[in-house]
Amino acid sequence: MHLAYPAVLSALLFCTGLYGVLARRNAILVLMSVELMLNAVNLNLVAFDVWLSRAAEESLHSGQALTLFTIAIAAAEIGIGLAIVLTVHRNRGTADIDKLRDTAEGHESDPADGSDSDAPTTGTAGEKAEATA
Repeated sequence: MHLAYPAVLSALLFCTGLYGVLARRNAILVLMSVELMLNAVNLNLVAFDVWLSRAAEESLHSGQALTLFTIAIAAAEIGIGLAIVLTVHRNRGTADIDKLRDTAEGHESDPADGSDSDAPTTGTAGEKAEATA
């Protein structure tokens, strides 16, 4: 098989994963897109390893060894990432990345008039009289 076929497939997988990372709002779908990108890298490593071993007549297979390390790192990443996403979803009630970023930066608690939210609110004299009555 020619080297161009797995290289093109790998490029398509990587671009699909990159689109998923940039366009998706759900954290689980972003993790799945990162896995697609890692699998594209694995496919490239194995394809170039086979191509170089045929050209150099060696049997070291370093690309396949790097692929095993990448698979191990991807498994650890998905385990830790999924645990973090589930904990955040349990605490905040959503896995939407934009909503999580907004709550972390404090955009939802900002008042609409632009005043400082920590400043005490002062009412008119009539409101104070009604509150004391």
